[in-house]
Amino acid sequence: MRLLLASCSGGLVGLRRLGGLPRVAGSSSLGMARVLSIENVDQKTLEEVLQETSAALRGGGVVAIPTDTIYGVASLVSSNEGIERIYEMKGRWRDKPLAICVSEVEQVYRWAKVTVPSSLLSRLLPGPVTTVFERGGDLNPALNPGLPLVGLRIPDSSFVRCLVEQCGCPLALTSANLSHSSSTLSVQEFRELWSLLDVVVDGGVISHGGRGGEEEASRLGSTVVDLSHTGSFSIIRPGMCYQQTVKLLRDDEYHLKEIVI
Repeated sequence: MRLLLASCSGGLVGLRRLGGLPRVAGSSSLGMARVLSIENVDQKTLEEVLQETSAALRGGGVVAIPTDTIYGVASLVSSNEGIERIYEMKGRWRDKPLAICVSEVEQVYRWAKVTVPSSLLSRLLPGPVTTVFERGGDLNPALNPGLPLVGLRIPDSSFVRCLVEQCGCPLALTSANLSHSSSTLSVQEFRELWSLLDVVVDGGVISHGGRGGEEEASRLGSTVVDLSHTGSFSIIRPGMCYQQTVKLLRDDEYHLKEIVI
């Protein structure tokens, strides 16, 4: 997947607020969804895709997007309708929480009660790691109701981070697949969901440079680490960045104790 990189503050986020949505080159419609390509496109097309995707989200919609690990489906954290649609389209049990996606490390502090040094948080994020903390009071009560913790992601993806900035609200994010199915590395692998989505952003095949077994390992998604207790951590899901994450957390600078669950 190749994206044109731009600064959110000076480029992609400062888009023209047009009255109508643009017609995006290379797009197609199947059922409800518009499939919009961002693979090998120019800056103008990339901005148009960003604008249309953010408009769908702000309208309460659900979209599919490429992240730095796998494809995901997302709604705004503030959209009760969007959150409910994610659970329905995936056939996902309501007791399985959704992560939230923000664009900058500083935003984590608004939505969660951070227990680790800022230097450690900045080494974990952005990247293929989901950090779990006690949820903050500003989070939508309809997101993971009754659960005291929340997972936070900042994908190492300029498109996703700029999308969050353009929306002005975190995304509720999970994998783009039916529950109990494999995670997906291309939009073709979740075609059964297309008709249930408002926009599908096609970033091509997400490649982590591996083949065979390494390719399957790349479907593991982000490493999920519980950091909600000061001085310790526990791995909830090993994911694709397990060894690097554990090594960092055990580093002499931080020396967190691992709690095996």
